[in-house]
Amino acid sequence: MLSGVPVLDTVLMLQKCRKMKGKSQIPLILPLFLLILISVESQVNPAVCRYPLGMSGGQIPDEDITASSQWSESTAAKYGRLDSEGGDGAWCPEMPVDPEELTEFLQIDLRVLHFITLVGTQGRHAGGHGNEFAQMFKINYSRDGTRWISWRNRHGRQVLDGNVNPYDIVLKDLEPPIVARFLRFIPVTDHSMNVCLRVELYGCVWLDGLVSYNAPSGQQFLLPEGYAIYLNDTIYDGAIGYSMTEGLGQLTDGVAGLDDFTLTHEYHMWPGYDYVGWSNESFSNGYVEIMFEFDRIRNFTTMKVHCNNMFSKGVKIFKEVQCFFRSDANEWEANSISSVLVLDDANPSARYVTVQLHNHMARAIKCQYYFADSWMMFSEITFQSDAAMYNNSMSPPQSASVPTTYDPTLKVDDSNTRILIGCLVAIIFILVAIIVIILWRQFWQKMLEKASRRMLDEELTVSLSLPSDSSMYNTNRRHDSVSASEQESNSTYERIFPLGPDYQEPTRLIRKLPEFTAQTVGEEETAGSSAGKSALPASADGVPHYAEADIVNLQGVTGGNTYSVPAITMDLLSGKEVAVEEFPRKHLTFKEKLGEGQFGEVHLCEAEGVEEFLDKDLILDTSPGQPTLVAVKMLRADANKNARNDFLKEIKIMSRLKDPNIIRLLAVCIAEDPLCMITEYMENGDLNQFLSRHQPEGGLPAATPPISYTDLRHMAAQIASGMKYLSSLNFVHRDLATRNCLVGRNYTIKIADFGMSRNLYSGDYYRIQGRAVLPIRWMSWESILLGKFTTASDVWAFAVTLWETLTFCREQPYSEMSDEQVIENTGEFFRDQGKQVYLPKPKICPERVYKLMLSCWRRETKDRPSFQEIYLSLRSESGLHEGPL
Repeated sequence: MLSGVPVLDTVLMLQKCRKMKGKSQIPLILPLFLLILISVESQVNPAVCRYPLGMSGGQIPDEDITASSQWSESTAAKYGRLDSEGGDGAWCPEMPVDPEELTEFLQIDLRVLHFITLVGTQGRHAGGHGNEFAQMFKINYSRDGTRWISWRNRHGRQVLDGNVNPYDIVLKDLEPPIVARFLRFIPVTDHSMNVCLRVELYGCVWLDGLVSYNAPSGQQFLLPEGYAIYLNDTIYDGAIGYSMTEGLGQLTDGVAGLDDFTLTHEYHMWPGYDYVGWSNESFSNGYVEIMFEFDRIRNFTTMKVHCNNMFSKGVKIFKEVQCFFRSDANEWEANSISSVLVLDDANPSARYVTVQLHNHMARAIKCQYYFADSWMMFSEITFQSDAAMYNNSMSPPQSASVPTTYDPTLKVDDSNTRILIGCLVAIIFILVAIIVIILWRQFWQKMLEKASRRMLDEELTVSLSLPSDSSMYNTNRRHDSVSASEQESNSTYERIFPLGPDYQEPTRLIRKLPEFTAQTVGEEETAGSSAGKSALPASADGVPHYAEADIVNLQGVTGGNTYSVPAITMDLLSGKEVAVEEFPRKHLTFKEKLGEGQFGEVHLCEAEGVEEFLDKDLILDTSPGQPTLVAVKMLRADANKNARNDFLKEIKIMSRLKDPNIIRLLAVCIAEDPLCMITEYMENGDLNQFLSRHQPEGGLPAATPPISYTDLRHMAAQIASGMKYLSSLNFVHRDLATRNCLVGRNYTIKIADFGMSRNLYSGDYYRIQGRAVLPIRWMSWESILLGKFTTASDVWAFAVTLWETLTFCREQPYSEMSDEQVIENTGEFFRDQGKQVYLPKPKICPERVYKLMLSCWRRETKDRPSFQEIYLSLRSESGLHEGPL
């Protein structure tokens, strides 16, 4: 994200720019300006660096697009532009492509190095007259035009899936991204056939200018348990032996490692994948030496190194670095820069360390990083620099017959520089004015929201003291009084595609007093939309069973609590206190940080004597004589008043949840700041990581015991049982996934809500319009498009969770789709024209269970099964006995 602007909005804006007629370079100024801002703040960000580079927009000239051959002049390389039908509609090679001889290619010269994160391909449509396309393709790239490298994904696969028809655009994320000037698209076929191709590249200018780094190869870290953590540079594209030479890899892929190096940002990669690490024992001189080569002489200001600092395992940030500089092919300069770091021994978090390079001029830098402990681990190294300027007398004369190309040693033309600077200054003033206007509008929107929220709270309080008919009257009057303009201004989600007449714009906060008849959960929601029905009687404990109710957003630790609570049914929010005992802070021992959010952190701790604070019906999953592992949610001491009130509300709510398959609140520390709540934590961690470490029964041999399909069904049935309990209290979870299910002994499962606060799962959440962070791959279509969160939407998420479980969490749901495509797919569910894409049936999943999943993904919420039905189905499927799991 950049200044709160979502990636989708930025890409859409740039797509509009590139569709402007003519070849004016003005549309490129704003992306360039944004790239400058990104480079100043930190390293390149793959999530933001996704701008079209000019094939479809025309910024890449025809002479920079070449090919191995062509059918005819009308199918030349210059016609291989995505979303354009010049000539005969595409680039087409002269001969059919043979699967044994991959010699045909379409080549693009970007003139300067770029960081490329995404490619798009299309076949030859030509208004319906052509039907040729590439079903598969490979990418070769080069930074200098002489040494060509075959791109591989993080698992070593070279071939990318292409098009299935000649007109649809297929976008493919490059994982890992490419740093290159030249790219070649090479069509791949399984039999001899004619192909045609149109392409686009997405990325941004590689402002670092780094063309290679040479370093010792990464090593293995052996854990006490006997597991090996591989800290090698897996995606390095140079020569690899005892050392790595003439390549780039994980130190420049834009992905910073986690605090715990045994975990990884990258989905389904092995532990330690994010880092390149070295042991002090292998270096007698006490330092690791890395040499960096750049595209030209540059004026260096800073170097940023992202280091792990998990000192509990002997890993620390380097204590000193000494850098040498070289401007040409001669010897290294005698003058070097040395920086000594003051290490923070109290903070185990990974971090960026900034080293000042004091405007040194160089084309190569050699840095020696000195060990501060047994191990040193880096995940990213970036440089801030400006191109060096020289007098014209230093540049060799050029012949008039030689085409003029970009020469970094030539002095920049002052007149063009003034024009560019003037344009940038004007854009800055415009952006500042826009930001001021936006902030002013947001200020008044917040004021209006607070006022309307207070009014609504007062209205609901009055309504609850009246008979049901009066409640309906007050609620309806409230909804009728909201104007169309107010509803539009409260929209959280952007309309991405045309919608039908029954589509309703979602609001930021659903505050609805529903009316129901005594029916099933799915039927209750239908009844809630009909006026004049009577409310369902309260249950024995005084809690009415609403299928959709007043949603209260609790800020909590992570900035947005997972559970949505029917506030009008909760007597604990109307003044009734609950018994939660105060726990002595001195009996808590910090182990590791599980995650953090806007208002606080979640820590894994050992608690001594916590058994004395437990209810008689609760037995913790712990070893005899060992300290009890607990999760501690801690609110920051400087949190605002609203956050503190929400934190206390969450404590009251959690104290009400007592079920064998729901994480329990054990105790609190609220006598003084920081406020803490202590909850259960299971010894095997979350279900996602647990299953990722195991193999299915009958699979390849592994260090961990295999898990059978029966075990997986047992786990799924427990999740359904816990959700059955939540739905009986009309709690809507809103973030049900394997990352939010904890695993104990004998495959015991308990539902929690830690996933959103963990950096490990940041890729599972999507930020919409800079506000809502949502797990869209688990959400129902009505939750994404209408902002409706109900028990039925939790049923949808349960089916996705079941799919994760049966695939051993080997891939993310809809892993072949981008976040934007997932959102578009929800539009197909809304339209229900048979074009929606469902998750495929896992290999070990019986047809009956897959049909259960599909029933959970039905368009109409009333047609989805209840958790009671799901639980009974899984219980009968797995042969479980009656009673709690």
